[in-house]
Amino acid sequence: MSNHRIMVIDDEKIVGDMAKLSLEQEGYAVETFLNAEPALKRLQEEKFDVVVTDYKMKGIDGMEVLRTVKDRYPATQVIMITAFANLDAAIEALRRDVHDFFPKPVKIKELKASISRALEKQG
Repeated sequence: MSNHRIMVIDDEKIVGDMAKLSLEQEGYAVETFLNAEPALKRLQEEKFDVVVTDYKMKGIDGMEVLRTVKDRYPATQVIMITAFANLDAAIEALRRDVHDFFPKPVKIKELKASISRALEKQG
């Protein structure tokens, strides 16, 4: 059993639910959020190894989540998913040290592999 903590932020409940179910089967502790504000508050209370965030959300968007996580918790890896993939967004995310960037619908097998690589990167 893993003791790694994964946070999933997506305004589509089904995305968070599916990720939680699949990732918990791998032994990860997973918390899901429908928007970024409570997720960022939760990050102040608990350490997460990986944050999976949607790019386009109302209020605080995925790029702001990425900025905040990298500023405050540099060891935490961020994976971004989006239905609105475009080259400019991907380049900006890469400049801000995103671990991975996936278009929706994300394949859970690819997400699991990315999380595994992110955890290896942490050491």
